[in-house]
Amino acid sequence: MYAGAMERAYPALIDLEHVSVMREDHVALHDVRLRIEDGERVAILGPNGSGKSTLIKTITRDLYPLARKGSHVSIFGLERWNVFELRSLLGIVSNDLAAAQRDSVSGLEAVLSGFFSSVGIGSRVAVTPEMERRAMHALARLDAAYLAERPLGRMSSGEARRVLVARALVHEPRALLFDEPSNSLDLFAQRELRETMRGLARSGLGLVLVTHHLADVIPEIERVVLLRAGRVIADGAKREILTSARMAELFGIDEVQLVEHNGSYHLW
Repeated sequence: MYAGAMERAYPALIDLEHVSVMREDHVALHDVRLRIEDGERVAILGPNGSGKSTLIKTITRDLYPLARKGSHVSIFGLERWNVFELRSLLGIVSNDLAAAQRDSVSGLEAVLSGFFSSVGIGSRVAVTPEMERRAMHALARLDAAYLAERPLGRMSSGEARRVLVARALVHEPRALLFDEPSNSLDLFAQRELRETMRGLARSGLGLVLVTHHLADVIPEIERVVLLRAGRVIADGAKREILTSARMAELFGIDEVQLVEHNGSYHLW
């Protein structure tokens, strides 16, 4: 565990001990130990194929580790969860969800679907006035109330991503997990998304960012975990972990140039 992690009033958001996970015929995570405290803001950085998606699916209970002595996964202090209840405490923003949304779904419908873990609103679900109030509040929190009636197909990529962040916020979770959030976004939308993440972090919300884009690591991120070939190879304070030598090792590049500006990092 990161030595700088503070003692918190609540159980750890994520606590993995000696976790190994199989994907088809290979081990995608190898003996991973990772503890993220409630309220922490952490980036998990790694190249494609490093095991990031497997780690996310293990956290969200879509995958389970190999049964071994001393191995366990607990989320908010519990090893067994109803997945729907877990999603009310840990909001997920993922590209898979973005790709699954239909263009005809309105912004409000997309946010409301967060209550039902669905894509859009089906005819058999009952949307209450309280749900609509909370959905509009989530949109307003992101300055996106004007998108409530607009179909997703008529939104810019940045606007659609804000709606999906609002969807994750609709339960007022204790933390958000961002899965490669800037993929498929143009430069303007990437900057807009990062400002959104900064505002959420400054509000006190816990933040777990999983990405291969170093520029996604916003200034409010306090800690960075490096994942390569299914193993945690470094874990610590951002300034200690984000060095040219470590980035070259992580991405398998002979030489890189790392530049920091006002708490943001860029790699060449």
